[in-house]
Amino acid sequence: MKKVINTPNAPTPIGPYNQAILSGDTLYLSGQIAVNVETGKLVLDNVKAETKQVMENLKAILNAADMSFENVVKSTIFISDMNDFSLINEVYGSYFEDANAPARETVQVARLPKDVHVEISMIAVKL
Repeated sequence: MKKVINTPNAPTPIGPYNQAILSGDTLYLSGQIAVNVETGKLVLDNVKAETKQVMENLKAILNAADMSFENVVKSTIFISDMNDFSLINEVYGSYFEDANAPARETVQVARLPKDVHVEISMIAVKL
């Protein structure tokens, strides 16, 4: 069974997709970028602020599905510049306990939607 998860507390999708899909006990979260829901504007002050906004958007979607970062089993981080890896990793890592952090890959890409520097998608499972 497939259930669409959408919340007004995270950015509205900019294409033909939903914020997340719950299938059984597994939640598939679409990639999020640093759109501030209150202003509708991108947070591009610096890569740390951008990453924090991305994580807060993901948190809102997890919460809408009655989950948290503790439920995340897999993350994919897309970045436009691998030189930003440590700054992004610092912010990303603050949302997880090291012993319980999810599996993950980080991939440098040529370009991201709206020319942002970071996009993160996740998979979470109800415990």
